[in-house]
Amino acid sequence: MAEAIILDSKLRILFEIGLNEKGEPLYKAKTYSNIDKNATADQLFETAQALGQLSVYPVLGVERTDNFEIVG
Repeated sequence: MAEAIILDSKLRILFEIGLNEKGEPLYKAKTYSNIDKNATADQLFETAQALGQLSVYPVLGVERTDNFEIVG
């Protein structure tokens, strides 16, 4: 039976940084690597909100990316 082994996790925070000349929103993302593989969604959300308070731009979204190795 195959097994998925988590290799690493990344936290990505999306910010809305303003509007372009057409009035459409502009976005910027910041990615943090080496996130604890066992971190819960609540912990990552709280971390993103705390980091967002250090920014002049509002947090628009929070994403987690996990990379796995699948072994058989």
